[in-house]
Amino acid sequence: MCYGEIENNITLVLESSLQSVLSSLNISLPSSDKIKVELEIPKDKSHGDLSSNIAMKISRIASMPPIKFANLLKTKFEEMVPSSPHGGSVDLVEVKPPGFINFFVSKEYLFDTIKDVVRKGDNYGASDYGGGVKMQIEFVSANPTGPLTIAHARQAALGDSLANIMTFLNYDVTREYYLNDEGNQMNILGRSIRARYMSLCGREEPLPDDGYKGSYVIDIAKDIEKEHGRGYLNAEGIDHFREFGLAWILADIKKDLKDFGVNFDVWYSQKSLRESGKVEKAVAILKDKGFVYESEQAVWFKSTLFGDDKDRVIYKSDGTATYLTPDIAYHLEKFNRGFKKLIDIWGPDHHGYIPRMKAAVKALGYPEDSLSVLIVQLATLYRNGQVLSMSTRAGEFVTLREVMDEVGKDVARFCFIMRRMSSHLEFDMDVVKKESSENPVFYIQYAHARIWSIFKYGKEASPVTEIDRTSSATEIGGTLPVTEIGRTSLSAEFDPCLLKTPEEIEIMRELRQFPAIVVSSAKMLEPYIVLQYLQDLAGSFHSFYNKHRVVGDDPNLTKARVMLVNCIRIVLANGLRLLGVSLPKKM
Repeated sequence: MCYGEIENNITLVLESSLQSVLSSLNISLPSSDKIKVELEIPKDKSHGDLSSNIAMKISRIASMPPIKFANLLKTKFEEMVPSSPHGGSVDLVEVKPPGFINFFVSKEYLFDTIKDVVRKGDNYGASDYGGGVKMQIEFVSANPTGPLTIAHARQAALGDSLANIMTFLNYDVTREYYLNDEGNQMNILGRSIRARYMSLCGREEPLPDDGYKGSYVIDIAKDIEKEHGRGYLNAEGIDHFREFGLAWILADIKKDLKDFGVNFDVWYSQKSLRESGKVEKAVAILKDKGFVYESEQAVWFKSTLFGDDKDRVIYKSDGTATYLTPDIAYHLEKFNRGFKKLIDIWGPDHHGYIPRMKAAVKALGYPEDSLSVLIVQLATLYRNGQVLSMSTRAGEFVTLREVMDEVGKDVARFCFIMRRMSSHLEFDMDVVKKESSENPVFYIQYAHARIWSIFKYGKEASPVTEIDRTSSATEIGGTLPVTEIGRTSLSAEFDPCLLKTPEEIEIMRELRQFPAIVVSSAKMLEPYIVLQYLQDLAGSFHSFYNKHRVVGDDPNLTKARVMLVNCIRIVLANGLRLLGVSLPKKM
């Protein structure tokens, strides 16, 4: 669904039109069939700026073909629009098979968009869509048994970008990392480090068959030897090695994430959760509700009552908890901290875990839709046409740090968002280092740099478009006030009616869509929607730039076009900021 002034207006008028048409046909909708008009941005630009499929949803009730019902709605809509607020904002309404109603925004409304972008600047695209709802986004949450790999990096880029988008729409967002700091994997890490340490001290100890073989384990062992010498040579058990390794790897993870532009508000320890007694309390709640039973010497959760395909064990026959048990307690803890909306971002190997977690949320008494679980597919890296392998346990993997060192933080973040979460990502390290249109990052950054070159040329060519370089405008990703683009207030004096070419009209249409794009991205929980929009906007700018001069002999047309490209710069900066990517002025 799209949101904005014109979207809201069209929605209201279309809802009124629908009620009127149904009334004229003596049709009353049951209370269960609540009318919900939704607007979408058509993929085919020839189908207008906004489109609704409401006629196809309701036509069966009217017992007539969708296209006939859509034409009735179109006629009634056109009757009502002139008397509605902003009635002049729609130029044309058309019906297309099998029953879509398409709306074309007027040029006058598009001209107002330019002023709106300039007036709102950094806040263009922001709204109160979230209404201040308290939201928690838990992502990455990689076991602290090794460096962050590209799989974790993709989750980090997507999770942080989604958090930026939700914050932009006035959700009260908390970024959280769930730290699995105990259990079998941590014990394997401890044994692996112990074996390497003993070898360094001259006492050969075989690496466990299931041990971690990465060079980082040797680095940890060396640091233990450096700090404690041979003091642990006769140590019993693995506690010292496990805890040292945890602290070492966690520090490494935090540094990599910070350099990647990802900062978590909360690092939540599974160990602290268990020690708090909250796991037992969560199970007791389920038991009091009658959702727990014993069978085959194990304790089971009746998850099938809430849509799961089978009941789940929460305590095995030996009394140890399964992975599900602390996860149930952890999600209860999230709700107890006041979060109304939870978003978990997991890897593809956890897909089958979703139904049982959803069942637990419902069993605890919370709405199913209060938890959204997003599955991020893996990424495959290529270099010199060869696939780079990845296995943390075997010590063969590409780390986030290696990717950042090779292509930079901005390029890495952008590329990890280039496909929808549900799509496997192929990331060619050679392509993203090229300065060509083949490189999607360069394509957008080059648009931004071109706009700054226009401003620089305008300053040298004509005093009308001189840029005030003494201001404190943000160098990267910020907004330059319109009064700093010229010596006079262009926002008051430029004439948008001079923007007549098809390329200029198309750019204004795209600029108008940005607030709706941000909301659509939030609704779909998909940052890729913003990225795709920015690519399209950059493409429209390049097409315009290749056909038309911005700074020319006509000062009035120059003003208007400078304003237009400045609006493009603002929106590119706002969008890339949501994705955690900066924009250079020079390339």
